[in-house]
Amino acid sequence: MRKLQKIAIGLLCFYCFISCTQERVNKNEVLVLGTIHSGHLTKEEYSIEKLTKLIQEIQPDIILTEIPPDRFETAVAGFKKDDSISEPRVMRFPEYTDVIFPLSKTMDFEIIPTAGWTRPMAMERQQKLRAIRKDSTRIEDWQQYMNAGRITDSLMTAIGKEHDPFFIHTNTYDSIYNISLDVYNKLFNVELGLGGWDNINIAHYWNIEKALEKHRYQNKRILITYGAGHKGWFLKELRKRDDIKLLEMKPFLDKIQ
Repeated sequence: MRKLQKIAIGLLCFYCFISCTQERVNKNEVLVLGTIHSGHLTKEEYSIEKLTKLIQEIQPDIILTEIPPDRFETAVAGFKKDDSISEPRVMRFPEYTDVIFPLSKTMDFEIIPTAGWTRPMAMERQQKLRAIRKDSTRIEDWQQYMNAGRITDSLMTAIGKEHDPFFIHTNTYDSIYNISLDVYNKLFNVELGLGGWDNINIAHYWNIEKALEKHRYQNKRILITYGAGHKGWFLKELRKRDDIKLLEMKPFLDKIQ
C-alpha cells in the first residue's frame, strides 16, 4: 500500500513538474503599443508608415484593440465590403483604419476589440465636466486640474519628443503624462462615474484580461494597442501577472530605424 502511495505521489510530482515547465515555456509575450490617434497622420516621427513597419516587425498573433466590442462587427463588415471602415467610433483611429485592418489582409493575426467605451458614458462624462467647469464652487478644483495639464504640456514641450515612439514607450513619458492624469483622476474619477479615468481603464482592462485568460499559455505574441496615455495604467496591472512575458518596444523600434 505504501509503495502504491509513493508511486502515486511520484507521478503527481512529475506531472506538476512537467506542467509547470510547459507553462514557463508557453508563456505569451505581451507588448503595449501607445498610439497617438490622428497624430499618426501628421507627425512624421510616428507616421502611418512607421506604425505599419513597427507592427510588421512585431509580428503579433493577436492584437487587442481600443475598439468597443459592440462596434467591431460593423467595422469588420464595412472593411470586408469595400476595404474601408465607416463605423463612426473606429473611424476616429487611423491606427486601425489605415494600419491594422489593412495589415490583416497580408498578416496572420486575430483582432480582438477590448475597449470599455460606450457613447452614453462619453456623453455623460462631457456633460459632467462641463458642469464642473461652470460651477462657481469648483473653481479651485478646475484650476488645479488645468495647472496640472499645463505642467505636463510644458515638460513635454521642453523635452521635445512628445510624438517620438521611442520616448512614448518609456517610463518617463508615463510619469510626465500622469502628472495631469493623476490630478484629473483624484478630483473627478468618482464624480464622472464610468467615464472617470480609473473607471474607464478598469473597463478597458477587464476586457484585456478576459482575452489574456482565454489565451493563457498558448505561446503567442499579443499586442495591446491603445492611446499612449493608457499605457502606464495597463503596464502597472500587467506587471502583476506571472503568466506572461512583457516585452519592451525599443528593440522593435531599433529594427525599423
